[in-house]
Amino acid sequence: MGIRKSQKIDSSIPLDKWRIIMFADRAKIWIVSGKGGDGHVSFRREKFVPDGGPDGGDGGKGGDVIFEVDDGMNTLYNYRHRHKFAAGNGEEGGKRRCHGRNGQDIVLKVPEGTIVKSAETGQVIADMSGDNRRMVVLRGGNGGLGNMHFATSTMQAPKFAKPGQNAVEIEVILELKVIADVGLVGFPNVGKSTFLSRATNARPKIANYHFTTLNPNLGVVDLEGASGFVIADIPGLIEGASEGLGLGHQFLRHIERTKLIVHLVDAASVEGRDPIEDIRAINHELESYHSKLLKKPQIIAANKLDLCPDGGEEVLTRLREAFSSEGIEVYGISAVTGRGVKELLYRVSELLSSLPKEPVVYDAEFDPNDLIRADEPYSIEINADGEYVVEGPKIDKMLGYTNLESERGFVFFQQFLKKEGILKDLESRGIKDGDTVRMYGLTFDYYKE
Repeated sequence: MGIRKSQKIDSSIPLDKWRIIMFADRAKIWIVSGKGGDGHVSFRREKFVPDGGPDGGDGGKGGDVIFEVDDGMNTLYNYRHRHKFAAGNGEEGGKRRCHGRNGQDIVLKVPEGTIVKSAETGQVIADMSGDNRRMVVLRGGNGGLGNMHFATSTMQAPKFAKPGQNAVEIEVILELKVIADVGLVGFPNVGKSTFLSRATNARPKIANYHFTTLNPNLGVVDLEGASGFVIADIPGLIEGASEGLGLGHQFLRHIERTKLIVHLVDAASVEGRDPIEDIRAINHELESYHSKLLKKPQIIAANKLDLCPDGGEEVLTRLREAFSSEGIEVYGISAVTGRGVKELLYRVSELLSSLPKEPVVYDAEFDPNDLIRADEPYSIEINADGEYVVEGPKIDKMLGYTNLESERGFVFFQQFLKKEGILKDLESRGIKDGDTVRMYGLTFDYYKE
């Protein structure tokens, strides 16, 4: 029955080395990095020190949003009731070239296997699996430069400083795809909960109706003389689950990382269903969810042999004839009496030893830091007088920090407009030499360089 000769199975040893955990596997939260502190404008003023010059310090860097794997966590429950997490802002620079204090980072602890996705697009931002133990998901804004940086031989008293970069805010979905070696699948009411209670010290709710298990269960199996493994019970699969019917679609994600699938089926056809058709139906749901799932090794566990008139010989023969050509092994078990359970678990351990050890890690598809601060949008409108009206929070802020009466300050502001692409956008809107540009009550004549 596929048991290595070197293994000795002692039926007197109970398989009670399981740890069953109920868990929340999905949450939606807002994360916000810290804003960079503004640069400071000040001048050295000391007795007996003439012409001290600018001494405004730089603003502090905003705090980062960091995700970190916590081996003591196995659920996302901490994120079910609190939905916004923000890092600290950087402080403004000070006099005497004092640097503003950096904002405090915020570290969000998650269980291994958590994927961080953009709530808007569904793209993967980070996968907290494998070597990804600690990742900066949002970087804080850089602090602005103080006016001490802008002094030149011709401009010795700059009355402007650079504002700090803004924070980045994004809504993300946390999705736990459990890192389990084995996924346990099958129709409701085929005896999965009874199987767990037989093979473990767990006491799951058992009743003769569908959907008795409303959450996936994660357990650790220790075997005498063989390598243990982690198994995830995936509840509620029915026909149409991949399209959102029933509860199973909520849990299909947990099969993605598993290395092997154990397919539990009702061999006694207690509810009048054919076990072969049941297996075909569930496999169709797995394939519909993701084609790669059927490429995983699979073992059929034909349960409820104690209810079969001939001990299950006929149905086991039918199952082996139907699936042997696909390389799928069939084991007969009775979760009620314990028949065949140990043999099945040892065979699972043996197969796992030949499979890759490392879990699947998803590549990042999107970096929210690229949003920077592409930041704050601005608008260009043409009013009734033919003036080009340019407005936006960053422009408003820059005007507040820049002394446009000085030649140096005005050049600095022009460079800002060019760097931000505002001048190019004005040209695309058809602006011509001599046209008027209005920004928050200030008017400028446009001349192309």
